[in-house]
Amino acid sequence: MMRKPFVCGNWKLNHNLAETRSILGEMKNSLAGVQQVEYAIAPVATVLAAACEQVKGSALHIAAQNVFYEKKGAFTGEWSVAHLTELGCDYAIVGHSERRALFNESDEIVARKVKACMEGDLIPIACFGENLQQRESDLVKSVVTAQVKSILGVVDSEAAERLILAYEPIWAIGTGKTATAEQAQEVHMLVRALITDQFGQSVAEKIRIIYGGSVNADNAATLMAQKDIDGLLVGGASLSTASFCSIVKSASVLRA
Repeated sequence: MMRKPFVCGNWKLNHNLAETRSILGEMKNSLAGVQQVEYAIAPVATVLAAACEQVKGSALHIAAQNVFYEKKGAFTGEWSVAHLTELGCDYAIVGHSERRALFNESDEIVARKVKACMEGDLIPIACFGENLQQRESDLVKSVVTAQVKSILGVVDSEAAERLILAYEPIWAIGTGKTATAEQAQEVHMLVRALITDQFGQSVAEKIRIIYGGSVNADNAATLMAQKDIDGLLVGGASLSTASFCSIVKSASVLRA
């Protein structure tokens, strides 16, 4: 089964409105004609409307960095799936390690957000991964299994192939450290097996599992060469046109 690679740039708390319009315009032009890979940028929430307008008519998609699980109500400061799709967003990053660590998002909250996306017209990029202490304590398998099972438990088998899972070892986020291609592949293979147990091999072969953690133009191709790594969640290297487009073009080389 050939899964179309997916690359998402997470800008986090960077770039204002003018910068967003300028850089997205550059990326749109630079990536024109690249068809073998799907790609998206996740800018800050305040510029999502302008970002969606900027990329309209191109293959560059817009993702939100977060979403809430309720449709409406007394939830000050939040926004729903419907708010994002109304703007033109196609994806939402859910359960990023920074949301889990800084904003106390539990596996239950992450799962509820995934469910809300799956029930709406938004594709969740559901993140999971272990911290350094857990890795050094040989707890990677148990931690990843618990997080992934929580996500899979709220996904309808008929729509499961829309889900994108993102493995991001916390110890490699913004540290300059990257899991080796072999370390990343080992976890991706574990997750593929978990999906197989949940939905069967046919569905497991369709769900994309991407890697995030100090991804850059130098290591992208090596990571993408792994059998079960279907794309990349890119942080700092997505802030400039040159580095992000280089990563996307690396990922566009389809695996045999």
